Amino acid sequence: MDNTTRVALIGIIVENMDAVERLNSLLHEYSSYIIGRMGIPYREKNISIISVVVDAQADIISSLAGKLGMIMGISVKTIYSKK
Repeated sequence: MDNTTRVALIGIIVENMDAVERLNSLLHEYSSYIIGRMGIPYREKNISIISVVVDAQADIISSLAGKLGMIMGISVKTIYSKK
């Protein structure tokens, strides 16, 4: 098994504020991998934009992003570092 970790940025757009509790719960589950998090409420559009930076094995990052993407009202994209 490859234990190499990668740094990745998970970009999240929240369009349904009812999804925030589940989103925060998932981020808490993976908190040991999170380097930093920044959230920006965009009140004019009634959405929130969240950037989460993680350092983890690729399968863990993929698992988190997949679980986040399954939440209704949330859009997710992940960018991996080349290192």
